[in-house]
Amino acid sequence: MSTSDHQSPDPEPSEPSEPSEPSDSSESAASAHPAKSANSAKPANSAKSAPPAKAPKPAYNDRAYRSPGGIAGGVLLLAIAAWLGGDAIVTGHGRTPWLALATLLCVVPLVIAFSVRPAVFANDDRLRVRNPFRVIVLPWGTVASLRSGFSNEVVDESGTKYQLWSVPVSLRARKRANRRQARAEHGRTATETDLSGRTSLATGPVRAPSDQVMDDLRELCEARAKAADSQGEPSVRWSWEVMGPAIAGAVLLAILIALG
Repeated sequence: MSTSDHQSPDPEPSEPSEPSEPSDSSESAASAHPAKSANSAKPANSAKSAPPAKAPKPAYNDRAYRSPGGIAGGVLLLAIAAWLGGDAIVTGHGRTPWLALATLLCVVPLVIAFSVRPAVFANDDRLRVRNPFRVIVLPWGTVASLRSGFSNEVVDESGTKYQLWSVPVSLRARKRANRRQARAEHGRTATETDLSGRTSLATGPVRAPSDQVMDDLRELCEARAKAADSQGEPSVRWSWEVMGPAIAGAVLLAILIALG
């Protein structure tokens, strides 16, 4: 038949195609879903960029208790010492300037230590007492009592007493407050007359300033004595920044007097 003459020969067997590399498929998958890959890397970056947690702040800053009368007296003594000592150093002759300088070096730190320096600082965690020559830190959990007599004192659990130099006791103010309280208890309310001649009823019994400070410290101690942040050990530190210059001035003054 004529159709058999036009049949094409059998095709040659083709070579098997090489398998595609896996990297091509992965690249195509990554390019097909770019948003998904970006989202998968986002949590790691966000974890690294998270800001560190801040420490909690105290409820309030330290409350400072000082003696206004002591500070005023100390400033006056320092002014007198500067006047007399400066005059002796400038106009003195011979050993006089050196004696004046040694005296100032000994006296000025002592005046500052007993008048300007004393203070009591209290916050939620501890009581810090700055006396003339020592600094005492007492967590509220270690405070046994706060006592008021002829002087104000704090007693720790071991029975050691520390005097509060910056909260001096005024017997006159205490007697005045006691008289006013007695009048209020007996129903005789005191009256006060101002410059215009008008009278106003007194607000009731009051406390002496030093006794009121001790009442505030007792309330704070009772409220915070069992708190976790108010526990610890008492610490006492000597104030060598005050004692050092005073001792050096005393030694220098003794040497100058001994040499004649």
